[in-house]
Amino acid sequence: MAIHTASGQAKCPECFEGMTLTDVMQNELTQCPGCGAELEIATLAPLTLSLAPQEEADWGE
Repeated sequence: MAIHTASGQAKCPECFEGMTLTDVMQNELTQCPGCGAELEIATLAPLTLSLAPQEEADWGE
């Protein structure tokens, strides 16, 4: 099974700063160099970003 990656330009959904991404995979996490927001690669074609889901505490369960 082939691993699909993409490279290109995308904008941070938080601060709208342009970012250059290289060989990223869908659902991979990255960080905005402008505002520091944790982002998730939402789609590869077109290359789009979304805010990464917040982890919830498991409280040792």
